[in-house]
Amino acid sequence: MRTKKGVVTSTKMDKTIVISVETYKNDPKYKKRFKVTKKFYAHDEENKCKEWEIVTIKETRPLSKLKRWVLVSEEK
Repeated sequence: MRTKKGVVTSTKMDKTIVISVETYKNDPKYKKRFKVTKKFYAHDEENKCKEWEIVTIKETRPLSKLKRWVLVSEEK
């Protein structure tokens, strides 16, 4: 299963958190790296995450329309 590490950007929904994951891509013409941010919706059963925490999520079966990830661990 795939895992990703990112920062919690929203905890406003019940049992759901939004994580922003930053990666780098290369421009094909100019060969310069640039940052790309993507949001993932993850399941947080106990609502224990706070905003701006660094968390690890892993892939799972579809839990709702947007949630395909589940919270694994959090770092303080």
